[in-house]
Amino acid sequence: MFLAAEEAAKSTSNINTFDWFMLAFTILILIGFVRLLKARPKKNVFAIGFTTIALLLFLYIDYIMIFKIWMA
Repeated sequence: MFLAAEEAAKSTSNINTFDWFMLAFTILILIGFVRLLKARPKKNVFAIGFTTIALLLFLYIDYIMIFKIWMA
């Protein structure tokens, strides 16, 4: 009986508080990326490139976090 409770306590959740911050930062970067693309009349190409790389990196990290850690 105690072993079953101990196993249940171990496998309750793989989600950390930091994971929610990572998802929030990804959403903020996505909002910034969309706003940079909608900018008129002149677009900042360096900022668009930097944001694209950051967004791709965060999306990759989120993919690993969700499919490899949360659902493991």
